[in-house]
Amino acid sequence: MRISRWIVLSLMISAALLSAQGAVPMFEPPLLITSAGQSADVSLASTLARKAELAATLAKTATGQDLAGYKTLVLVLGASMKGLGAAGIDTGKEKDRVRGLLAEAKSRNIPVLCLHLGGEQRRGELTDDMIREFLPSAKMAIVVASGDKDGLFARICREKSIVLKTVDKTLDAVEPLRAAFRK
Repeated sequence: MRISRWIVLSLMISAALLSAQGAVPMFEPPLLITSAGQSADVSLASTLARKAELAATLAKTATGQDLAGYKTLVLVLGASMKGLGAAGIDTGKEKDRVRGLLAEAKSRNIPVLCLHLGGEQRRGELTDDMIREFLPSAKMAIVVASGDKDGLFARICREKSIVLKTVDKTLDAVEPLRAAFRK
């Protein structure tokens, strides 16, 4: 009895480590890329997906209705007051939009991948609010390391069992992004 529990526990730990190391793809294309905060980083995410050779569509203000036909939702975390103004929405409307989008993704069993590409300069009170609220919906997060100097991403990912990949610079996100998808 003891031995079989040990075997089961060992297998579970091994599977978790393989997943955490990115050895097991977690997502499938096509993917819908959208913003949580309307920063310009959402356009960077689209470029990274193209470099990773993933079928992706960028919809900066996507809603749940836009999820039809997609197998993965990529949520780019980073708030910009300029971007919100250009989109003609305030922070309350943006948060409501993202909440609705995540609820619809959950109802359709569409997994969420969060990206934070702007590093330390993209952090701030509004971005941090969005990280705390929306990151827990993700299966995985890819984060530019300077954006997690305070450990907010690491703490949430650890608490919620979210796979976290950190990269030194934005362009370095291509490989973990590519590895996260079944082709």
